[in-house]
Amino acid sequence: MRCTTREARLAAALVEASDTLTEGFETTDYLQRVSDHCVELLSARAAGFMLIDSGRTVSLAGCSGQRELALELLRAQSGGGPCLDSYGTGRAVPPVSISVAHAGARWPGFTEQALRHGVAATFAVPVRRRETLLGALNVFTPTLPEGRTPEGDGELRLAQALADAAAVGLQNHRAYTRYRTLADQLQAALSSRVRIEQAKGMLAERWQTGADHAFTALRQYARRRRLPLDRVAQSVIDRVADNAELRREAEGGPGVQQ
Repeated sequence: MRCTTREARLAAALVEASDTLTEGFETTDYLQRVSDHCVELLSARAAGFMLIDSGRTVSLAGCSGQRELALELLRAQSGGGPCLDSYGTGRAVPPVSISVAHAGARWPGFTEQALRHGVAATFAVPVRRRETLLGALNVFTPTLPEGRTPEGDGELRLAQALADAAAVGLQNHRAYTRYRTLADQLQAALSSRVRIEQAKGMLAERWQTGADHAFTALRQYARRRRLPLDRVAQSVIDRVADNAELRREAEGGPGVQQ
């Protein structure tokens, strides 16, 4: 069903922004999609995200339709701009006239680039999840909104809603990635342990010795050859390990029948 109202489009955008628990997630593509929603909902010229980690810009993404413009305006803020102001204070930067800001020497490098591209105004909102600031969302508009206050500006609040949804999506995916990595590590450790136990049992049966002594032979064999114990165990299971070499490691141990 086609969305016919701004509210319905916003709801759809927020749902999409929350859908980040996937294997194929890619941060830049994700932020471009959210930026596209921002441009459509706000009738903006362009929009883009600047993600910052420990004061260092780690990711830039603009709307796909005007991506180069958005990226250029985001990069122009290395010496100051609405994104850095919003990130630095943790608060929104309400709509600002580019020409007025340029005349007042506010963000000179950024405003010069914006004027060159015919951008009339800009505003920015923080990308924040609770107390954690991730960066800022910057919107570039062809006209300056009139008759609005920072507190009551609907466009500013709409942009903040999208930025908040993006922050939740990014944080959720980071947590998802951490948990998946931990689960994979635990599964790998469990599988390794199973292989080692299986190899111990096979050697103990083959040599008619105790499992502990078979494990000592595996461990010594792995250490002398600087091989992972799990790899040696797998070679025993696959019956490609040098049995004579393994027996030499076990010689002199208790319980081995010569």
